[in-house]
Amino acid sequence: MADRRQGTASDDGSAARGEEAGPSRTHDSVRLAVVIGALGVVFGDIGTSPIYTLQTVFNPDDPHPVPVTTDNVYGVVSLVFWSVMIIVTLTYVLLAMRADNDGEGGIMALITLLRRWSSQRGRRATVVLAALGIFGASLFFGDSMITPAISVLSAVEGLKVVEPSLDGAVVPITAVIIVALFLVQRRGTAAVGRVFGPVMIVWFTAIGACGVAGITDHPDILRALSPTYALGFLFGHWGTAFFALAAIVLAVTGAEALYADMGHFGRRAITRGWLFLVLPACVLSYLGQGALILDDPDNISSPFFLLVPEWGRWPMVLLATAATVIASQAVITGAYSVASQAAQLGYLPRLRIAHTSESTIGQIYVPWINWLLMVSVLTLVFAFQSSAALAYAFGMAVTGTITITTLLFFYVARGKWGTPRWLLAIGAGALLLVDLLFVAANMTKLVHGAWLPLLIGLTAFTVMTTWQRGRELVTAERSRQEGTLPEFIDDLRTGQEPTLRAPGAAVFLNRDKETAPLAMRANVEHNHVRHEQVVILSIGTEPVPRVPADQRIVVDDLGYADDGIIHVTARFGYMETPDVPGTLAMLDPAETEGPLQLDQASYFLSKIELRRGKAPTMAPWRKRLFIATSYITADAAEYFSLPRDRTVIMGSQIEV
Repeated sequence: MADRRQGTASDDGSAARGEEAGPSRTHDSVRLAVVIGALGVVFGDIGTSPIYTLQTVFNPDDPHPVPVTTDNVYGVVSLVFWSVMIIVTLTYVLLAMRADNDGEGGIMALITLLRRWSSQRGRRATVVLAALGIFGASLFFGDSMITPAISVLSAVEGLKVVEPSLDGAVVPITAVIIVALFLVQRRGTAAVGRVFGPVMIVWFTAIGACGVAGITDHPDILRALSPTYALGFLFGHWGTAFFALAAIVLAVTGAEALYADMGHFGRRAITRGWLFLVLPACVLSYLGQGALILDDPDNISSPFFLLVPEWGRWPMVLLATAATVIASQAVITGAYSVASQAAQLGYLPRLRIAHTSESTIGQIYVPWINWLLMVSVLTLVFAFQSSAALAYAFGMAVTGTITITTLLFFYVARGKWGTPRWLLAIGAGALLLVDLLFVAANMTKLVHGAWLPLLIGLTAFTVMTTWQRGRELVTAERSRQEGTLPEFIDDLRTGQEPTLRAPGAAVFLNRDKETAPLAMRANVEHNHVRHEQVVILSIGTEPVPRVPADQRIVVDDLGYADDGIIHVTARFGYMETPDVPGTLAMLDPAETEGPLQLDQASYFLSKIELRRGKAPTMAPWRKRLFIATSYITADAAEYFSLPRDRTVIMGSQIEV
């Protein structure tokens, strides 16, 4: 057997190595550019939280309103500050971002790490934790639907502060912005990405400056930085503080984005951007708003915009709208990435994915997800009408994802670094207690909108787990129909399957090298024809973002070096899009039993038609769901970059 591993040139780590080798000035400029890029993509969601967080906490229409008193204002602002420090700075920036999967972060990265270690650790625990992780990823889809709606609504609501007569125009303007946002997604963010960073720098500078102005008028608000005010409010006014947590959690929305986008910018760039600009700006804004409310309790109607001098409110509304569009862009792109990774790992069918940037692999466009999100976001805008009403739903999605991420991180920390159990128990116990407090508080809003992200999450979880289970059943039945590949090759060689040799090359895509491709078997058994050169190609998706160049391809002659039949395994990471012709073009003729005539090669695909059977493999409703989900599967020829004029599709039926 010939074993040849090769592939396209990979730039993993090369930029970093060149950066370190260059002059210090170049090193600093590159670092600064990366930090600016991270500011424009990573921090949009969490950076726009000051627009609506305190306004929601003191909302008089809340089912459990927080009275506007001096003690409550100090307590709320202190709780906001320490929630951000514990959940974002400690849990995500200092801890979770150290648990990466070959540079990639996010809850899907934790799932792939768990899958990688499943053979080394208890399978039952791994399956349960992976299922929990999938539910966390499902909640993220709810987050990606709610974030554009609440963010853009909250910014446009600033019009009511500038000109109260524009109240009725808020929802229509929001809808127009959202439609425009989703319509331009197919163009990608590569062209506009260069302006995202500078816009967010202006944004954070502006909200920080407004915060300083508010603090100057009431400097005593700085006392809220002491944890004694947070603890005193939490335990001294438990009934009020507990319900306030459901809105305070809005200050940490977007924390998952810091982790999920780590692969695009790196841990250092995100950490620097957070510690040196985003965190100080947000804290100053919260302190300034608290000072404004202390001066006049009526300012709770819109403390963020009222903190801005009257002459600057129109520009701030426009800047806030731009910032919330960027925040929406980031979470929409995150939804594309989660869906793409879920499809690569077998939790969703193969989706049509377009890469919108030649230089940034994470910039992708998934049409099906895009239109689903647009319809969902518009529905939320027209159904809830205001950011305050949506806030009840928002917190549930955020707290659920954060809690699951924390739990998975500590499990990974034990397996990856061998952290002592006693230390994990202390750390996990403390952080999970904080997370569960927020979850419990948001559960009190269940009938007021918190049911929505749970419903979205459960729906997405059901679809993904049903697809995974159905895929396992189809794979097992398909293996039975295909038969073993070694026996099939032996039959061809001994003449038990008499065939004529057609000139040229044929490429049969198959799941692995254990079974014979259905299309090839049908060609031999019914047409009694095989090509002079046959490549049986298996595409493997590894639980890593990208596969190194020297591990891309493995060639196997299947035991015979003179029959013109070889098997090729091409490995891709879950962040990569397979290019079959491009991959085959790199094969060494010495190991393929002669040069492959790829310019005239025919590509064969086996198309499976699914039918609902009587076997008790799944509940009838899950069978129907699985078959219905299969209809969104992307065209295989397009997905694998096959030339359509030389692609042959042969069908078969399988019951589930």
